[in-house]
Amino acid sequence: MGLGHNIKRIFTWWDGQSFGTQLWTSRNGTKVGEDSEGNVFYRNSDDSRRWVIYNGENEASRVAPEWHGWLHRTWDQPPTELALARKDWEKPHQENLTGTVAAYAPAGSIRRGAPAERSDYEAWTPE
Repeated sequence: MGLGHNIKRIFTWWDGQSFGTQLWTSRNGTKVGEDSEGNVFYRNSDDSRRWVIYNGENEASRVAPEWHGWLHRTWDQPPTELALARKDWEKPHQENLTGTVAAYAPAGSIRRGAPAERSDYEAWTPE
């Protein structure tokens, strides 16, 4: 990490932790675990606060459901202590892709190359 990165951390919060967050976390936080994205989860000594330090962009949809439930107190035990029961029909967690090239584009969308074939629509023409 270079000087430019450290200067950026003084003034920005949206791309990783700021110096203030890092200082507060080092003084008050106890590491609880880490997810597959590299995000690190903390709590304070009396468990009155829980937080995440993102690995990269601060995007809430990058937090997996089991960690989201712990952060929002849906359950008390973090996934490192009590694994979340998975159903066989559940898909793996995926971050929100809205606004990216990988976002869903329905048939007929201008983001798809060719227009959709429509047999249920007939254009009106004046007579």
